[in-house]
Amino acid sequence: MYPGKWGIEFPSKPAAIHAVTGETLTYGELNERSNRLAQLLWARGLRRGDHIAIFMENNLRYFEVVWAALRSGLYLTTVNRYLTAEEAAYIIDNSESLALITSSHLSEMARELPAHAPNCRTWLMAGDAEDGFEAFEEAIAGHSPENLADQPAGSFMLYSSGTTGRPKGIYRPLPTNKIHEDAGPVGGLQQGLWGFDQNTIYLSPAPLYHSAPISFCTAAQALGGTVVMMPRFDEVSALKAIENFQVTHSQWVPTMFTRMLKLPEEQRQGYDLSSHRVAIHAAAPCPVAVKQQMFDWWGPIIYEYYGATELNGFTHASPEEWLAHPGTVGRSILGVIHVCDESGAELPTGQPGIVYFEMPQMPFEYLKDPGKTKDAQHPQHPNWSALGDVGYVDDEGYLYLTDRATFMIISGGVNIYPQEIEDALIMHPKVADVAVVGVPNEEMGEEVKAVVQPAATAQADGELAEELLAYARDHLAHYKCPRSIDFMEQLPRLPTGKLYKRLLKDRYWGREGSRIV
Repeated sequence: MYPGKWGIEFPSKPAAIHAVTGETLTYGELNERSNRLAQLLWARGLRRGDHIAIFMENNLRYFEVVWAALRSGLYLTTVNRYLTAEEAAYIIDNSESLALITSSHLSEMARELPAHAPNCRTWLMAGDAEDGFEAFEEAIAGHSPENLADQPAGSFMLYSSGTTGRPKGIYRPLPTNKIHEDAGPVGGLQQGLWGFDQNTIYLSPAPLYHSAPISFCTAAQALGGTVVMMPRFDEVSALKAIENFQVTHSQWVPTMFTRMLKLPEEQRQGYDLSSHRVAIHAAAPCPVAVKQQMFDWWGPIIYEYYGATELNGFTHASPEEWLAHPGTVGRSILGVIHVCDESGAELPTGQPGIVYFEMPQMPFEYLKDPGKTKDAQHPQHPNWSALGDVGYVDDEGYLYLTDRATFMIISGGVNIYPQEIEDALIMHPKVADVAVVGVPNEEMGEEVKAVVQPAATAQADGELAEELLAYARDHLAHYKCPRSIDFMEQLPRLPTGKLYKRLLKDRYWGREGSRIV
């Protein structure tokens, strides 16, 4: 199941709709245009297992690029559109992408990319093409709208920043099937857990470069449903989209719930949401009180899952399960959960520790980084993997997360990794040492704070704080930049030199009795 099937069966049906403009991409158009791009890439010499990348805002062209890769046996890397040119180019180059598709909306950033990614040989731009880019429309128009002779299934190779520097590609072997043979693993979950089918109208309010939105959108299209794509999240626009397009299924992060709940009562109740049958959320733990308010408003239609881009495990909680076990992220439906201490010893039921998932074999590796891959594996069981999350399992097998990934900051459902920010700030001549932590933010869950130990000759004052914030904005994507800076005479480091970051976090989260041990 894929757009080639639906393009024949119902070519005029919308595969995707822009929630604000109403622009529609039909299945006939999606099938034809993704075929033309697939033919172009084949003509340029790309073959099964090669890589391409997309650097684009939420745009209907996005789906054409995705399906061109997926029906050609290619790996596709989606690049965060908010990265700096240097950060984006690193991912394009590191992934060994041979083609990059972007848009004129991002032309100011995109024009800097070719200089930093010399191995990429095809540069396409939707809209008015910059010098150095081929016009997307003109380029694909010269190629056949017919299927390639062979259509092996492709896959995503997405990037997840780690706590030790630059982002890492999450690499898995390509599927062995042809693209038409099934709807993929996410499509299977959608069918089995949430009832996705040809009649589904799926609202996607999040950036398509994220793992869950792009995976869920393309899986919904594989099943013949319609995706309603928001260009960006807005509380009122989301409710309006549910009413206007008769949305049946949706996916959210907890911050979106919080923002919608803060709308005036008359606005919240001013839209017809009766078509809405399934609301799915993930990306960050949802405060129990927030989720309960959402149940009070939307009824028992809210499902939760816990999983990562690495697909090393997956838990799920139905509305009934969550209401019976408030705060859970569900029971495992992929992988066996083991909760272990830092040495790898398994802990008793109810005791928090590092959450591992056991799979028949290690399901992923980090591209070109065997050390990071090994760090994710259990010290005695290489087929158990963990991503740093801390939690416990109750006697019924329900998992509860008690902390974020070890140092990761989750702000508005977006993962932010401190090491990259620390690596940037430490280069400033007035910084002797620095730690970046997540601190409470009522709306976003967490926000980024930098704690700086100034150089001996620097004055710890507001002027220095502003200077460092400006420096961060020059070197990092905006969403990674600290919202504030505090100063300490000496950061808490252990005799080994390891920064005891938990002590810093506990100060800001109001935890008593923290000490260095």
